[in-house]
Amino acid sequence: MKANRGLSIERMVELGRVSRPGFYRFENAEPKPDRDMDLRDAIQRIAVKWPSYGRPRITEELRRCGWQVNPKRVYRLMREDNLLCIRRRKFVVTTDSNHGHKIYPNLARNMILTAIDQLWRADITYIRLRDEFVFLAVILDALSRRVIGWALDRTLEDDLTLAALRMALARRAVQPGLVHHSDRGSQYASHDYTDLLKANQIEISMSRKANPWDNAACESFIKTLKYEEVLRNEYRDLAEARASISEFLEKIYNHKRLHSALGYVPPAEFEQSLHNNKDAAARRLSL
Repeated sequence: MKANRGLSIERMVELGRVSRPGFYRFENAEPKPDRDMDLRDAIQRIAVKWPSYGRPRITEELRRCGWQVNPKRVYRLMREDNLLCIRRRKFVVTTDSNHGHKIYPNLARNMILTAIDQLWRADITYIRLRDEFVFLAVILDALSRRVIGWALDRTLEDDLTLAALRMALARRAVQPGLVHHSDRGSQYASHDYTDLLKANQIEISMSRKANPWDNAACESFIKTLKYEEVLRNEYRDLAEARASISEFLEKIYNHKRLHSALGYVPPAEFEQSLHNNKDAAARRLSL
């Protein structure tokens, strides 16, 4: 290496506080290939597709794709590439509980779930379009976290929540004893809504007053929806929002997104494993 701007080799060695042999070793050294390049590429692809995934979920997604990696290595590469998740801001959902309808006790609080369709959880949130706000009502199976009913519309009246409930009823085989849990909002306490639950022998449960943790699973889902779908898009109108959110709920969230509470599998896969285990147990009993 020649001296630059009049600096001699001796002066550069002195300024760099290295030996002369060390200087020449550095000059002639060839850059070493990054043995983690392919893994870095895989991590970055997952991080782009799932921006809220932290180290545990990315590690599990890599393993599902055939990589043999440990969490420490994944954490190191994510830290080096500045891919560690940023804490998400809290979304506040307001509930109109100032109404004259009956309020039901919290039955979900002490339930121990062993199967799907033992407890459904319902909630409402808003979606911002380019020129207006619309509202999304969802119903989740509490065990599998699967979205089993949803409706998106401009209205916040009973028709919205009733549409989501009717979808859930059409998709699932309801057995007596199923509990439906929601907040104390007027949409869930209305006569039309509670009458439809009772007609299907579904028990009604509501969160305690001023206690958002009673429906924390739905709150967690809404944060995921906002962070991974809504905030990544700018919907022009209701039709575009409905098409995009439908794609996310039905094909991505239910069938592809990994859930830590489910052992890092998607809700549909988790439900299928329950079904397979039940069938296997029934076959053993029949032998």
